Amino acid sequence: MFTPRRLDATGAFDDTVSKEIVNGPMSEQVLTLAESLKDRARAALGQRNLVLVGLMGAGKSSIGRLVAQQLGIPFVDTDAEIERVSRMTITELFAAYGEQEFRALETRVIKRLLKGGPRVVSTGGGAFINESTRFHVKRGSLSVWLKADLDVLWERINKRDTRPLLKTENPKQTLEDLMNARYPIYAEADLTVLSLDVGKETMVKEVLAAIAEGKKAESKTP
Repeated sequence: MFTPRRLDATGAFDDTVSKEIVNGPMSEQVLTLAESLKDRARAALGQRNLVLVGLMGAGKSSIGRLVAQQLGIPFVDTDAEIERVSRMTITELFAAYGEQEFRALETRVIKRLLKGGPRVVSTGGGAFINESTRFHVKRGSLSVWLKADLDVLWERINKRDTRPLLKTENPKQTLEDLMNARYPIYAEADLTVLSLDVGKETMVKEVLAAIAEGKKAESKTP
């Protein structure tokens, strides 16, 4: 059974994110984005949260932070928030409690985060796959799937040994299997932006344009 003792510490679930606006450094290219694009994207988002979904390595955290800076709203990474409230790493949570209990905790944390806003929320790769979490995201947020092909994802993540689901004999095959299983569900997101091997400033512009125009990406690879 999952023991919530660690998660009930005083202040563990305080919503500190809403008080923090990300003002970190950005590249000159991002800073030169047309004000009209940022303004249109911000107007289209309104008071909704922007939730980024997709597989590990898709760029949800790195791109999400820059998008939040452009929109002038807070950013939160749900994996980082889960580690904060549990006082354990994601790897430790998986090892101690298994994936099912981890997903239950993940759903509770995301549900809480979505009550505030607007903010940019970067989710873990399996979050949107969970039916309960997906329900909460769909209920009032704007979801964007960062969609990448296998080679792009593998190049980004194969040097790190911190992905619990990839601790297998053939991690690249496991990643491909995850793609096959999860991509049809990620496709339920409101918008789709292709995560390509390009500069971050280009990806930020693509996300803002998708929000402003309210359109999914063209149907192409992967």
